[in-house]
Amino acid sequence: MSINAAIFGCSGPELTRGEAAFFRDCKPWGFILFARNIETPDQVRKLCTDLRTSVGRDALVFIDQEGGRVRRLKPPHWRKSPFAGIFGDLYGLNRRAARRATWLNFRLIADELRAIGITANCAPVLDMPVWGADPIISDRAFSPKPNIMIDIAHACMAGLSAGGIVPVIKHLPGHGRAKVDSHKALPIIKESLAELSQTDFVPFRAFADAPMAMTAHVVLECIDTDAPITVSKKGMDEIIRGELGFDGLVMSDDLDMKALKGGLTQLTEQTLRAGCDIVLQCSGNLPAMVKVANGIKSLAGKSLKRAQIADIMSIPCDDFDAVCAFVEYENLMALLDKPS
Repeated sequence: MSINAAIFGCSGPELTRGEAAFFRDCKPWGFILFARNIETPDQVRKLCTDLRTSVGRDALVFIDQEGGRVRRLKPPHWRKSPFAGIFGDLYGLNRRAARRATWLNFRLIADELRAIGITANCAPVLDMPVWGADPIISDRAFSPKPNIMIDIAHACMAGLSAGGIVPVIKHLPGHGRAKVDSHKALPIIKESLAELSQTDFVPFRAFADAPMAMTAHVVLECIDTDAPITVSKKGMDEIIRGELGFDGLVMSDDLDMKALKGGLTQLTEQTLRAGCDIVLQCSGNLPAMVKVANGIKSLAGKSLKRAQIADIMSIPCDDFDAVCAFVEYENLMALLDKPS
């Protein structure tokens, strides 16, 4: 069966007949859910089943469930998971407790996701937060210190993977020093390659063997003054595949973001031609998805192999007692409330 190099959203809490027909014909590799798609556990579970039925296979279903500001699953049906930076705070008090609490937190998230049919999480954020930058990253990062970031992110990835959730590191090669939010405008990063290599690139280089990564819609002037990394073949070849040594599946950030200019068909073609394996288009707007479909191609070669590896990783590999795990997690996080 031919599978196309795209991840799509859908418009609401139920799959429409038009969307089902489009997905059947287009055969995207995966799907992504947002708040507009979330009501109750039973509803989400049915939506995930219907999405997979539309393409006739066990496709990955993605979500952004970092915790804190970025979480699509919220109370009362789901746990209020914290922002990433709190684990960096705990790390300053007790490294072992921080690693274990991080693992438990993301293992609990994995348990919640698997229970409703979601199999991939766009986390962890590896962007290094920089003072004076746009706050879009800030507390979504575990720490402003690369060694702490790397240590905690390993625990995050392990927790998700143990629960059969494929992690997606983001945003290659770093959004942390951007002065504007790429949802709204195109960030231009002026620092030299030498400086970026010693700072922003450090966490990503440490995760060169991660199964999946998402790009940042940012211009690195030191590499390509004309194009954001997502649509820059030079940026993909020399930075993501070269300097960072990343050989996993690379998916674009959302093609609808304001940082990118041009029509969706053209952007899809540019993104795949630059070297991204998969394009991500999140709006759930059917005419927009048709425009993307006009520019996509079938997964093949290295891109297909990378996608197959990601698919294989969505298999739970341990037994898990969520109640006991939550009690242990709460006890560890209580260390933050104790007087120093």
